[in-house]
Amino acid sequence: MSAPADPRAARRLRNILGASAGNFVEWFDWFAYASFAIYFSRAFFPAGDQTAQLLNTAFVFAGGFLVRPLGALLFGTYADRAGRRAALTLSVALMCGGALLIAITPTGLGALSPTLLVVARLMQGLAVGGEYGASATYVSEMASRERRGFWSGFLYVTLIGGQLAAMSLQVVLQRTLSEEALYAWGWRIPFAIGAALAVVVFWIRRNIEETQAFAGEQTAPEHRGRPLALIAEYPKETAIVFTLTAGGAVGFYTYAIYMQKLLVNSAGLPKAMVAEIMTAVLATMIFFPPFVGWLADRVGHKRTMLFGFGSSALCAVPTLHALSTATDPWTVYLLCVAVLFLLSGYYALSAILKAELYPTHIRGLGVALPYAIALAIFGGNAESAALYLKQAGMESVYFWIVAGLFALAFVAAALMPDTQQHGRLGD
Repeated sequence: MSAPADPRAARRLRNILGASAGNFVEWFDWFAYASFAIYFSRAFFPAGDQTAQLLNTAFVFAGGFLVRPLGALLFGTYADRAGRRAALTLSVALMCGGALLIAITPTGLGALSPTLLVVARLMQGLAVGGEYGASATYVSEMASRERRGFWSGFLYVTLIGGQLAAMSLQVVLQRTLSEEALYAWGWRIPFAIGAALAVVVFWIRRNIEETQAFAGEQTAPEHRGRPLALIAEYPKETAIVFTLTAGGAVGFYTYAIYMQKLLVNSAGLPKAMVAEIMTAVLATMIFFPPFVGWLADRVGHKRTMLFGFGSSALCAVPTLHALSTATDPWTVYLLCVAVLFLLSGYYALSAILKAELYPTHIRGLGVALPYAIALAIFGGNAESAALYLKQAGMESVYFWIVAGLFALAFVAAALMPDTQQHGRLGD
């Protein structure tokens, strides 16, 4: 006769899955913009050639990143003072509003249409800026010590899953609607779906439990989540989070986001083919973070991170050169899968390593703010920088920038303490 299931483990799993469901929806809404930009860029920015139109939408994409540090500051402080669950619930509500605004924004109104697009994107940037810190902190505090790497990797599954769902929807719409319909109104569909899903997740998150770490925190609320303390009391930890994020962000936004534009704009592959290739890449990549996190729980978190960034630095330039001239879809698929597997050392452990660096009273802010600042600088501007250098005839310079950031992240990982053995999460 089998032993009864542990009710505490069941509750823990339910809470982690509830928090992760919201992460999935927020990233679906966020990446729907990137996936469908090739269609709505003409509607909002009709002047210029395809590269100029994509560059304008990329600048708006970057604008969403610029407010992410503000979202991280506001929601990180709120998570440390009011609770992780409260911050998670508020962030998904704000994301719902941004997605709905994009879905209903009219085009052809001169400057008003792109202005509303910018406003909606800023709302999404605030929401996602707050989402990561709250969800990473929540999952890290809720997970059991021996499986933290696995659950940290699972959090990235929801991020990739959101993007995969957005791209899969793009493939479905490309197969069922004409190109004229996609340019005219079909691009609105994913934003309407995202807004509806966010309403469901809002209800789910209202019913998850608060973490024991936050509930048992004895620090007075006014002394929790203080931004100046990140620099004054935890400068090394904050610098490490910033540098690791810079490398991870430029890798993900190059290989998984900008890659569509690179393959269409530089390699000359058809849009529909590229969408299908990248959907297959993400469908494969979604298995990497939890597997690598599970493996890292056994071989060491720091060792896994070092291998990921070290190998990525060596492979970046030749891989990007090959992708920019690729003509065979299988070659594109294999190259993208290979480099994203190498970077899974970071993606699997991103949440847990950052959470382990900070004590409870500042963990939400510490995880969120340096991450969001680095992401705004290096992730949000990756696509714009790549397109600008492409337009200037210096595309290969961007490839070396990517490799250099991977190398800096490798150095930061080498200087990082072994948080698996000496972290601040406790048991």
